[in-house]
Amino acid sequence: MFRLRDDLAIVNTVDFFTPIVDDPYTYGAISAANSLSDVYAMGGVPKTVMNIVCFPRKELEPWVLEEILRGGGDKAAEAGAVVVGGHTVEDPEIKYGMSVTGVIDPRKVIRNVGARPGDALVLTKPLGTGILTTALKHGDLSEDAYAAVVASMATLNRDAAEVMREFPVGAATDVTGFGLLGHGFEMASGSGVTIRIEAAALPVFPDVPAQVAAGHLTGGCRRNQSYLGERVIIADAVSRVLRELAFDPQTSGGLLIAVPASEADRLVDRLRSAGVVFACRIGTVERRGAHDIELH
Repeated sequence: MFRLRDDLAIVNTVDFFTPIVDDPYTYGAISAANSLSDVYAMGGVPKTVMNIVCFPRKELEPWVLEEILRGGGDKAAEAGAVVVGGHTVEDPEIKYGMSVTGVIDPRKVIRNVGARPGDALVLTKPLGTGILTTALKHGDLSEDAYAAVVASMATLNRDAAEVMREFPVGAATDVTGFGLLGHGFEMASGSGVTIRIEAAALPVFPDVPAQVAAGHLTGGCRRNQSYLGERVIIADAVSRVLRELAFDPQTSGGLLIAVPASEADRLVDRLRSAGVVFACRIGTVERRGAHDIELH
């Protein structure tokens, strides 16, 4: 974030990744939504984007790249942002994403630290994108489950961010590659608090339990478990499915919002009325204890 005036700053962010679905247009839209998410998590408004592309031009037809860029461009337009350029390099593996510039009032920035004891935690999208897209790679995902996870990943966090800005939010972050527990840990550690997540309250894609049972787990999930180690405590009663779900790396996941408990139900109601239908309370913020984050 770079302050231009007392009431105006620009937010710069960048993200890109390899394809997680086969359809190039859908891949472009999902990657764009993911790239835009960091600006929304801070309470900002995206204004311009620049494409970042790695593409094997000798192996794939030009229409594939055209569709990727069309998907990203349509998602940027949905966000009200303008594609102003970009850069492409030849690479044996496709990669696509965006560098995003947004604007924000520096006096109203929402950071990923600042959660306070007594806050409640609200999550705006269901979990399990890593598990389901892994199942897709193995050819073991139903059409209905595919449609549900794609719809979630391609949904902008714009509406959630607009509602969030109406409330006295202590901290917020988007949930992406480090999973719910990883991003929750960052919030807890930076805020000097303990975050307690209620496993039974987590929003879950319906097909996730079957895919966990089938062994469709990601390498990122294991890396997240290894990274967090003793920083997180998980109650014995938490099922294997919910354990895996809490570590599962997300693509274009939802916002995790810490808000005063007295405002949490109203926030959830406002989010749902704005079309953020999976929004729900998932836990609490407590005074610093023995661990940064707990899953019960």
